[in-house]
Amino acid sequence: MTAFEAVTSALRGLPRGALSLIYPPTCSGCGCATADPGTLCPSCWTGLHLIEEPLCQRFGTPFAVDLGVGPLLSPRAIAEPPVFARARAVALYNDVARSLVHRLKYEDRVDLAGVMGRMMTGSGRALIADADCVVPVPLHRWRLWRRRFNQAALLGRVIAKGAGLPFEPSVLIRIRATRSQVGLSRAARAQNLSGAFRVSAARAHCIQGRRVLLIDDVMTTGATGNAASRALLRGGAASVDLLTFALVGDATG
Repeated sequence: MTAFEAVTSALRGLPRGALSLIYPPTCSGCGCATADPGTLCPSCWTGLHLIEEPLCQRFGTPFAVDLGVGPLLSPRAIAEPPVFARARAVALYNDVARSLVHRLKYEDRVDLAGVMGRMMTGSGRALIADADCVVPVPLHRWRLWRRRFNQAALLGRVIAKGAGLPFEPSVLIRIRATRSQVGLSRAARAQNLSGAFRVSAARAHCIQGRRVLLIDDVMTTGATGNAASRALLRGGAASVDLLTFALVGDATG
């Protein structure tokens, strides 16, 4: 046993109160002190714009008012139906949500996957209930090598474990190293991701005829979700729903 493993083992044996003295719990969003680990402080919690009904049944974007006319579709969902059947997210991509995503993605705060994944499980209950397996949006191998982990896979693992669903991180492959989507228009994003994904021939049997729950951290225009969903459907999936932590959009649907 290495020195690190010995210390880790000893820490696991300490009561929670003793651990909190060594590593005081902090807010997952801003890092300030909190009473419990893996939680948000009152300021971050109230600043998180959680998405609730009424919302677009396809894109999951919230409506400002409830029109009281049954299932709602946004104008975009009618004009440009997505490849995936339904999308849901925990919150709109405001400052608090952006901070959580960036800390996980760029600051190596892989511990945040737990709290974010559990929040996604709550927001995606309806999608999870209909799913047969969980598939994360993959990174290209070079980007995975540079970052050392795939944030979508970390989130997907938490969701799959909590729901008791098969987790299939090797089914979908990113075969083309696309440029960053930041700053690209909706059309440019779609073009950038055209043909970027395919289903692994060796793992295709894992999604044959199955309802797939696709996991990513953020949905901006839906281009990544569409490209990944198209590959999954071509690979034999019966349907694809998309669950993300944050959604870039306004509250008008």
